[in-house]
Amino acid sequence: MYFKIKPMETIIIHTESSKAKALKQFLKAFGVTFTVEKYDKSPYDPAFVQKIKKQSESAKKGNAVVYDDSIRNELFGI
Repeated sequence: MYFKIKPMETIIIHTESSKAKALKQFLKAFGVTFTVEKYDKSPYDPAFVQKIKKQSESAKKGNAVVYDDSIRNELFGI
C-alpha cells in the first residue's frame, strides 16, 4: 500500500486585522487550513524605547540643540 504525498507550501501574510478577517473567510471558503499568530510586542528593545521617550521629553522642556550654520561650521568647518 502506497500513499501519495502532496507537497505543501507555506505562505506568510502580514496584514492589518481589518483585512485579516476577509482573508480568513477566503481561506475557509477554499478549505485551506491555516493558523493565526498575533504579535502585540514591539519589535524594538524596551530599553531603547525608554531612552527615546526620555530624550523626547527632555527636548520638549527645551533641552535641545538647534542645528544652524554656526554649529555646522563648528562641526564640519564649512
